[in-house]
Amino acid sequence: MGTADRTDRTDVAGGTERTTAPAGEREKRTAGTARGTAVTSGADAASRTSGTAGVTAADDVAAVDGTGGFGALVRDTWLVFARHGRRTLRTKVAVAFGVMQPLLYLVLFGPLLAQVAGTRGFGEGGAWQVFVPGVMVQLALFGAGFVGFGLIADLRSGVVERLRVTPISRAALLAGRVAHDTAVVTVQAVLLLGVGTALGLRAPVAGAVTAVALVVVLAVAVASLSYVLALATRSEDAFAPLLSAVTLPLMLLSGILLPMGMAPGWLRALSWCTPLRYVVDAARAALLGRFESVALVRGAGVALVLAALSLALGVHRFRRENA
Repeated sequence: MGTADRTDRTDVAGGTERTTAPAGEREKRTAGTARGTAVTSGADAASRTSGTAGVTAADDVAAVDGTGGFGALVRDTWLVFARHGRRTLRTKVAVAFGVMQPLLYLVLFGPLLAQVAGTRGFGEGGAWQVFVPGVMVQLALFGAGFVGFGLIADLRSGVVERLRVTPISRAALLAGRVAHDTAVVTVQAVLLLGVGTALGLRAPVAGAVTAVALVVVLAVAVASLSYVLALATRSEDAFAPLLSAVTLPLMLLSGILLPMGMAPGWLRALSWCTPLRYVVDAARAALLGRFESVALVRGAGVALVLAALSLALGVHRFRRENA
């Protein structure tokens, strides 16, 4: 009879049939199995490397160290915040112009309102009590509204793509950016209040703190929406006209520069359809010390709801982008 490596042999032991293949065939099968295992392992590794396709909601709040949880989200948010903060501090010219712009509004436009401060419909207080809170809201609208340009630049340079292969929280990618943008707006708002006080603004400390808080909440909402629009357009050529088409009517209808009480009836009615109108009225009531007023409560509620909805939309869009 032939040897075991040249023929098949069938043994029956305890009712189990075993077939022994020739040695050459066994070697081919072993090599094929090894190649299949290698391909599978390589595919798994590639999947883990490019691995945001399999990221779940739980992974979205996983920390870099893999512990997960709210603490990990805070840590990831801080890392993104610090990165953008360092980049902002390196561009000293941009920081200087960002601070100067709202101050120029006060110095060059504010004195013009002194002539119309007593006009019917102008509102309570003097010109500075009306104009300073309006400029603060304008600061949040434009200062936080244009941050989408930075995200478009990161998309083009591949920064967002490189972050996709990291275990950093997708929610933190938005939260860190928004926290940085809000911090910049907060510093500018405090400086604006200081200059306004030097020019003649008189407001209680609690009212000033409340007005800054309103601006902070509004900046969170505007920055989040700006990033959503940036992800949707992905181009400065499309983002810039879209942003102008949204921000300009909001500025004019919210009574930032002039109180809407001076506007004709149809324009005043139209202004109530814009959320910024309520925030502007709330900031003016805060600087007047009217803490029990309906305008303050209503404006604070509108700002909080707008911020919550904008953040939820932004997180959802960032997760889809990185999925």
